[in-house]
Amino acid sequence: MRRPLQVTLLVLSGLGLLHASLFTDLCLRYVKPSMRPMLVVSGFLLILLGIAEAWSRRKPGVDGDHMGHDHTEPAEEHVGHNHSKVPRVAWLLFLPALSLLFYAPPALGAYTASRAAPKAVPQQDSFDPLPATSPLPMTLTDFTTRVQQDRKGTIKGRTVQMTGFVTPDGGSTSWDLTRIMISCCAADAQSIKVRVYGIPALAANTWVTITGTWHAGGTLGTSSAPAALNGVTVEKVAKPVNAYQDALPFPTSR
Repeated sequence: MRRPLQVTLLVLSGLGLLHASLFTDLCLRYVKPSMRPMLVVSGFLLILLGIAEAWSRRKPGVDGDHMGHDHTEPAEEHVGHNHSKVPRVAWLLFLPALSLLFYAPPALGAYTASRAAPKAVPQQDSFDPLPATSPLPMTLTDFTTRVQQDRKGTIKGRTVQMTGFVTPDGGSTSWDLTRIMISCCAADAQSIKVRVYGIPALAANTWVTITGTWHAGGTLGTSSAPAALNGVTVEKVAKPVNAYQDALPFPTSR
């Protein structure tokens, strides 16, 4: 790979990072929002490095390795030692840079959720009283924690409302309302799911807000109780900008 192409790769990579983190929200498909400033800085640095390298080529003597030297050295000393060539595989470095500019990979969804490690339910010893609101907006984490750890069974008989995306389960009559969460980036993704009964599954990755009541099973307030819902209503909603968080339901589309 010649020097001009190396410069081009640096600049393209920088532009790709800025496109994903500064001019659009694409970076939120892969990393937490807190990492966005670092991506912006990295993008500017790559562009500056590319410009600096291109500018250095304009100065006299940049080919000093070939100037002022006696080229009468025996040819055999250079045989097999041409380090100016880069392996062809280096050309693959252009692919991620171009993909960020023209075809960014989508965010993680149902395919990953069906294979990602389940997120452990956080241990909680005490619970505040639930508001009288009905339906009661809840996150999937809060619902699961109440079902499996609240020994007072305050979730029993309550109509709750949650938002997530659809993860079908093959030929099963039930499906999973899902959220994917990350600690740092998409590589450490974990999923949290609530099983839904009584409502046919929509297409995979469809974002929905669902209303229903706890699907009884096991002993409420223990790990034997399923994190499951008897669905009553389901409505499609727009996908959130930052999908990697277990947020409260947001307004449904009409």
